[in-house]
Amino acid sequence: MNERPGIFCITSYEKGQPFLREAHRLGADVYLLTMDRLRDGDWPRESLTELHTMPEGLSAEQLRNTVSYLARTRRIDRIVALDEFDQENAAMLREHLRLPGMGVTAASYFRDKLAMRMRAQEAGVPVPEFTGVFHYDDVRAFMSAVPGPWLLKPRANASAIGIKKIEQADELWPVLEQLGDKQSEYLLERFVPGEVFHVDAVTWKGKVVFSAPHQYGQPPMRTMHEGGVFTTRRLHPESDDARALLELHERVIAALGMVAGVTHTEFIRSSANGAFRFLECAARVGGAHIADVVEAASGINLWAEWARIEIAQAQAEYRLPQVRHSYAGSVICLARQEWPDTSAYDDPEIIQRLSRRHHAGVIVQADEPERVQELVESYGLRFWEEFGASAPVPTDRPTA
Repeated sequence: MNERPGIFCITSYEKGQPFLREAHRLGADVYLLTMDRLRDGDWPRESLTELHTMPEGLSAEQLRNTVSYLARTRRIDRIVALDEFDQENAAMLREHLRLPGMGVTAASYFRDKLAMRMRAQEAGVPVPEFTGVFHYDDVRAFMSAVPGPWLLKPRANASAIGIKKIEQADELWPVLEQLGDKQSEYLLERFVPGEVFHVDAVTWKGKVVFSAPHQYGQPPMRTMHEGGVFTTRRLHPESDDARALLELHERVIAALGMVAGVTHTEFIRSSANGAFRFLECAARVGGAHIADVVEAASGINLWAEWARIEIAQAQAEYRLPQVRHSYAGSVICLARQEWPDTSAYDDPEIIQRLSRRHHAGVIVQADEPERVQELVESYGLRFWEEFGASAPVPTDRPTA
């Protein structure tokens, strides 16, 4: 067995620095392939064996040739996509180089919203009613049987990007006409009003070894499409919501076939009947500083654990570190000010402030979930009044 495993990371965005540092700390040769525009990004260069960049828009064949060329003189044991939008490329490269990890089909259950819904439904996991956008008569039959409104969702986009709400059946067809040949890349789903939750987890050898249930303030789709403040907070693990979420989450992980890695899974609780339904699951660390919230409450850095799992699969056994039992939450919004001043927020529970242009944000931590909820809710109202701004909704993929 190679004493220094080669971990080859690809990303289209500037993220994953804790992963890179931890993989290096554990003795791996860490190779990073990113975009030319990110060559001078905030990468932990002391942790990188090599940094390579490529232009935007390479074809799958060009990417495969690039990585295969590098593999001639570099040992690559694992390939890791640090961002959602690089998952398919990583899966393709694993299959081409015959490396362990998720191949194209396995990865689709964590990228393709239609594939993951079908797989979950087959396993008895409740999901909103849905249909693929293929045969028009099937689509008409779906809209006749399932009351509107409906959501037209891109199958491979992350979060709420590109989602369109369809109020009446006759609104759908002009949208599909505009999509043209891309319409089969969408699914149509019943719109379920309710509150949205997420579970962020670590899985090893098919078993969930760590899972943290959280509740968003506003559903991410509403925040993205209507503006507002993004908030999330850790739930008490013994609450009814947390118990239901964790049980359903384990069923989802088993159904989708996660063997080892980190996941971010979202659920909705129907306002009509209080039942939870599965929305989507990604084989990555959650965005919007969710990893910071998880670490503040539990001491578990999901990026670092992901790196430890990749090294363990190449070399040894994985063991989860000791978990701290506390509570945390976040409050984040786009800001009118270029560099908003959050110094007026001075509660001792604030442990981190976001330093990012035109963004305001804080992370709070406390021993009691009620205190976190109080701060998150009150800060959310104040943030919107003092800082709140909105931006056009991304139609394809984020720019950062």
